[in-house]
Amino acid sequence: MKSFFQFIGRKNPQYPAQVVLAMAMLASCFVSEAKTKSLTKQDKAAAERRINHEKLMLKARKRLSTVPITPVQKEREAEKKQAERLRNHEKLAMHARRKPGHLSRSQALWKGTQEEKRLEQLTPKLETSLEAVIARLKKQIGKPYVWGGQSPSEGFDCSGLVYYAYNHVLNRKLPRTTNEMYQDQRLKPVRQNKLQSGDLIFFNINAHPGAYADHVGVYLGSGKFIEAPRTGLNVQISELNNDYWQKRYLGSRRILTHDAVL
Repeated sequence: MKSFFQFIGRKNPQYPAQVVLAMAMLASCFVSEAKTKSLTKQDKAAAERRINHEKLMLKARKRLSTVPITPVQKEREAEKKQAERLRNHEKLAMHARRKPGHLSRSQALWKGTQEEKRLEQLTPKLETSLEAVIARLKKQIGKPYVWGGQSPSEGFDCSGLVYYAYNHVLNRKLPRTTNEMYQDQRLKPVRQNKLQSGDLIFFNINAHPGAYADHVGVYLGSGKFIEAPRTGLNVQISELNNDYWQKRYLGSRRILTHDAVL
């Protein structure tokens, strides 16, 4: 192309000025078109790279979103939120309508949740006692139901199974009958949605009037509890979510707490 421009740039009488100008313009168009095609290829390659990069980033975000956060991460997030609330609380301290010493609804809920969490965390000694109780209970699976029974040699009734499993870790013994356990003021009432392994769950099977418990089992977790059902059956694990039990559910009590004497 350079030689071509050199050629048409010479003063040659064989070519009129108009022809030389036309040839120069045509050559310029060829050069411009070649540059445009080169730029278009570069732009396409850059666009493809951007699209591939976005696809990779989208896959990475999806992969990260499916990984569950750990308990430590949850605790850190909760601490961050609490720190943010405290900062906002300080900002609102100068507001004319603010009442000093008054907790907002969210702050009161947070405080109650933290206190409940602190109280429900078992000490190593309580955890060891609970593990011993659950292991003792599971060893009795398959033992026959016997009214008044409270030992592996003779069999168990429902309260006798609880009495046998728990009293070896308690200094103050549990009452012997189901309703006495349910009415015992030393045991902590627990809502059904707050049940933990080892909690006692009570039922009114025979439709007694009032809050009278005539059957008891021990919650194992994951919606299951262990019980000595009735004559003709053996100690077994049952589903608390079963309609039969839900219709007869009376309440729950927690034995192993920080207030229990072990």
